Amino acid sequence: MTIPKVLTRRTALKGLGVGALALSAPAYLKAASNPTIRIGFVSPQTGAMGSFGETDAYALDFIRKHIGAGLDIRGTTYAVEIIERDSQSNANRAAEVAGELILNEEVQIIIPASTTDVTLPVSEQAELNGVPSVSSTAPWQAVIMPRGGDAFEWTYHFFWGLEDIIASFVNMWSSAETNKKVGLLLPRNTDGEVWGSEEFGLPPALRAAGFEVVKPSLFEPRTNDFSAQIAAFKSAGCDILGGLVFPGDLRTAAIQCAQQGFKPKIATIAAGLLFPSAVEALGSLGNGMSTEVWWTPAFPYASTLTGESSAQLAATWEEKTRKQWTQPLGYSHAIWEVVLDTLKRAEDPLDRASVRDALKATDLTTMVGKVKWANGPHPNVSKTPILGGQWRKGEKWPYDLKIVEAKTYPIMEPQAKLEMMSWQG
Repeated sequence: MTIPKVLTRRTALKGLGVGALALSAPAYLKAASNPTIRIGFVSPQTGAMGSFGETDAYALDFIRKHIGAGLDIRGTTYAVEIIERDSQSNANRAAEVAGELILNEEVQIIIPASTTDVTLPVSEQAELNGVPSVSSTAPWQAVIMPRGGDAFEWTYHFFWGLEDIIASFVNMWSSAETNKKVGLLLPRNTDGEVWGSEEFGLPPALRAAGFEVVKPSLFEPRTNDFSAQIAAFKSAGCDILGGLVFPGDLRTAAIQCAQQGFKPKIATIAAGLLFPSAVEALGSLGNGMSTEVWWTPAFPYASTLTGESSAQLAATWEEKTRKQWTQPLGYSHAIWEVVLDTLKRAEDPLDRASVRDALKATDLTTMVGKVKWANGPHPNVSKTPILGGQWRKGEKWPYDLKIVEAKTYPIMEPQAKLEMMSWQG
């Protein structure tokens, strides 16, 4: 499969990593042996993607308390040091801090937590420097394809793929009466390029499913003007608005759609509708918007660390934070299930190659489903379930996310049927 040049970042990331590593302290200055397992953790704690980092920080606090005095591995207790770094929602910084964690801190495993702009550069540095990496929360194509699509030795990713979200979207849209014209709203970044790819993205798959696709120019992230895209959708008479838009941009786009008279029957947006706070920021325009569902308290899975059900994990979050549960919470927990399971199975948890071998052999049912790379669509990918959901007026919280599509992964029954947007706002 040929990857468009615009998606290729390997050369740039390699150069960036070399620059960062040149500033690193020589390895021989470190102690020859270290009884402590060191884990690198890179997350967007601040910046445009800071909403994702919120559950990362929560899970980090949990896992430090859970490990406590150490990790027992076949009778030997190992101290565990988790070294966290904030990517500041910047891909270049993510690559830099990954290089520092790998060379200066000599971590045994690294976790790029949340979003493509963290996962892609950190995974690349891990691969270039021979450190096992485990990641999630980005469609697998966004992590694999920009790097050439080949198999990797050190980096492993668990999440759903574009083929899954397309199937979920199609199932939702096919359940309603529309003219089957879809307007795609996509950003000008790696995610937008991947999702909008005419080779493996949404457009060819949607056409194959019988939908007409309108794909205007990509919008610049944090723009204040969506007029060109809205005009294209109105001109084509799109009944469906789909795509990938992060929370800040989604609010601007939704308000301008309403103001400019583009009120599609269905609005299904990835990423931007994951968080209750983002839906609330839309005001009444958020009611009826639909999205992909990575994880929900209704998932039929429990934690391998605590035995908690998905519902209990969500309830604990709400009790401690006084905030509504949010989808990334399940993955922020599950990634630590995978990491601890890997370390416990490693022949030598202080040896990177040993940790990699254990990671590769993972076969674990986590809070978000089964993680097993041997069954994946790519040697470094394990797929997890995705459902379709719609935001409705809530009781305890302003909006509740109801499952309206479960055909793609029938792990539960739908909670409601998809309703048409009212655009009352």
